[in-house]
Amino acid sequence: MALTYTPENPEFGQPCPDFTLPGMDGKTYSLKDFTNGNPLVVMFICNHCPYVKAIEDRLIQLGKDLKAENINVVAICSNTDTKYTEDSFENLRKRFFEKEYSFFYLHDESQDVAKKFGAVCTPDYFMFDGKLQLQYRGRLDDNWKEADKVTQRELYQAALDLKNHRPLQKQTPSMGCSIKWKV
Repeated sequence: MALTYTPENPEFGQPCPDFTLPGMDGKTYSLKDFTNGNPLVVMFICNHCPYVKAIEDRLIQLGKDLKAENINVVAICSNTDTKYTEDSFENLRKRFFEKEYSFFYLHDESQDVAKKFGAVCTPDYFMFDGKLQLQYRGRLDDNWKEADKVTQRELYQAALDLKNHRPLQKQTPSMGCSIKWKV
């Protein structure tokens, strides 16, 4: 699996791409379903990536903590399941309910949404302000591998800062497995 980093200089201020995708709960969702005037976190994840597996419980906690702040969190899986059957819709759905994910989880089978966002890896995080302009494209926290060694919940803190109109701190790129594109 190719280790990939998100861009160091993302184009902040870019509008959030629109999307309409099926959710693991059987409903279909669009961007408008997640707009409430507060920040919006969109993260590209999957089932098979060891980087995502290592932080899965922290993502669930992030979803709970941000929900308490009225900040929507949406996860999208755009990986092809041709070689990675763990990332099939059925297996994504199974994991969603097994782990009781605290955020919406959508499936981008066509991979069009990942391309519109410019997503490059799993996990890849995009946070938009209340006007749906990109303000954050960094990592989850300061230790992807060992939860007990995390000292800074960078994405969570950035969401609170953005919600409360405080300047965001320096952002460190996220890293993970490259998105598994269709051939």
